[in-house]
Amino acid sequence: MSITNKIARLKAAPRKITQLLAVAWLVSTSFSMAQSEPTVGWPEKEELKFGFIKLTDMAPLAIAYEKGFFEDEGLYVTLEAQANWKVLLDRVIDGQLDGAHMLAGQPLGATIGFGTESHVVTAFSMDLNGNGITVSNDVWEKMQAHIPHQEGKPVHPIKADYLKPVVDEYRQAGKPFKMGMVFPVSTHNYELRYWLAAGGIHPGYYAPHKGDTSGQIDADALLSVTPPPQMPATMEAGTIHGYCVGEPWNQQAVFKGIGVPVITDYEIWKNNPEKVFGVSQAWAEQYPSTHIRVVKALIRAAMWLDENNNANRPEAVKILARSNYVGADEEVLANSMTGTFEYEKGDKRDVPDFNVFFRYNATFPYYSDAIWYLTQMRRWGQIAQPKSDDWYKEIARKVYKPDVYAKAAKALIAEGKANPEDFPEFDSETGFKPPQSEFIDGVTYDGTAPNAYLEQFNIGLKSDTVL
Repeated sequence: MSITNKIARLKAAPRKITQLLAVAWLVSTSFSMAQSEPTVGWPEKEELKFGFIKLTDMAPLAIAYEKGFFEDEGLYVTLEAQANWKVLLDRVIDGQLDGAHMLAGQPLGATIGFGTESHVVTAFSMDLNGNGITVSNDVWEKMQAHIPHQEGKPVHPIKADYLKPVVDEYRQAGKPFKMGMVFPVSTHNYELRYWLAAGGIHPGYYAPHKGDTSGQIDADALLSVTPPPQMPATMEAGTIHGYCVGEPWNQQAVFKGIGVPVITDYEIWKNNPEKVFGVSQAWAEQYPSTHIRVVKALIRAAMWLDENNNANRPEAVKILARSNYVGADEEVLANSMTGTFEYEKGDKRDVPDFNVFFRYNATFPYYSDAIWYLTQMRRWGQIAQPKSDDWYKEIARKVYKPDVYAKAAKALIAEGKANPEDFPEFDSETGFKPPQSEFIDGVTYDGTAPNAYLEQFNIGLKSDTVL
């Protein structure tokens, strides 16, 4: 049949062709929709604003944005640096921010009413480790007389036992010994207190029920809040004699020649949880699918940061060095992000797990992690009254949301973006780690028995003590 005749026949049957085309389109569309059917519901809110503080451990947010993981979930995210932790928390609570990089203690502190009271939750732990304690050059010079050395270098870990004679000297001279930490419910506060107390240095109590939130009652060393980026300059000015902070601000002291990091939090509590991604409970209830999708993107970012034995870390350093993220020199960031840590100038040592973002189930929101923070709040008086073991577990379940995390992880597995062996078992018992003993003082922590844990310390409130 000639082309002319074929065209003529087609013109004679336009209705039939239209019907066939319609059927073909429906079949094609149905197949396409089946192929793209999401494992999680579509996001209820697509345009989101997340806050962060300029620290290395905000990396999962930066990577999820830069690598398009948020966009893969249909989320269009703006990342915005915040002035300090209080401003960040307040903006999440009042809805100016959809969520934020938070101190692990912030959702817990807010929910129990220490400081700003509001129900804040987390379904994603952002990292393990990542902090250090730094002292000024003058303090370091005094400490060295008490620190054992091997082959001309200090033996690590350096305990607060070696700082105690220095603190005692200051007290005998009538001079206060001052140290900075980033926020009253920060990991840094609790790690610094833990380290000091393990060395016989009392870090002081809080008594909010008496109107005293200084945290300096009975203190040998006076701890106060200093914003992370200001810590090196504050120490250099002599306002504080040392501090506990996340990176890059310990390495910055080395880089500037004004202080010496004496210990990392990995050495205080091996593989301790550090930051979390927090949202308000109201936001989580209003946008459940969006929440799961955010966690999916953050899990992928954490995987990217740790995959192939940290092979992507040099690229991550370049990203974080940008002024809109951490804004520190690449050399300073690389000191810790690429598996090393510099103590004294030139004393660079391998610390491959200084920053952990995914391995060891780093991203999973364990109830036992939440309970550890609550025990420290109780130990130092931020929780004024004795509490039952069940109370600790109830608050942990109220704030930490492993069910949301599990939905995100299972969706990534179903989509072929993650493997089942990458995650812990998701069952009713998930949430409590086995007892942990790798603390600098050798005390064992069992999250299922918080009051028994508190009884083990020489310094600190016991389970039934009231100031």
